[in-house]
Amino acid sequence: MSARTKARKRAIDILYAADVRQISIPESLATEAERAASEPARLASWLYAREVVDGVVDHREEIDELIETYSQGWSLARMPNIDRAILRIGIWEILYNGAVPHAVAIDEAVEAAKILSTDDSAGFVNGLLGKIAQTAPSA
Repeated sequence: MSARTKARKRAIDILYAADVRQISIPESLATEAERAASEPARLASWLYAREVVDGVVDHREEIDELIETYSQGWSLARMPNIDRAILRIGIWEILYNGAVPHAVAIDEAVEAAKILSTDDSAGFVNGLLGKIAQTAPSA
C-alpha cells in the first residue's frame, strides 16, 4: 500500500470519526495529530492526510454542495458516514489537488468504498466522482 493510499485511509478515519462522534473535523484532526506525534515512522502518510483533511475543511461548503447536486436523490444526511468521508476526499483531490490525476482520485475512492462500505457504495462513488471529474479542469 502506497504512502498516499495510507494517508487517504487516515483522512477517511478522521472525517468518519468526526461524523460518528459528532465533533468538529478540526477536533478529530487534533486527536489524530496527537497520535501521529507518537508515531514518527508514519510521518509521510500523516502529512498528506493532514493536507487532505485541511483541504476538505477549507472547501467543505462547495464539496458538500456538489455531493448534494450529483447524488440524485440522496441527501448528505441519508448517506452512510463512510461514503460521505470518501466522497469529500475524492472531490477535494479532483478539484483542488492538481498533483493527483482524476482517474487516480476516483480509483482510490472506489477501492476505499469497496473495502470500507456497502456493496452498492463503490458504484455510487464511481458514478458521482466520474460526473464531477467530467466538469473539472484536467489535473
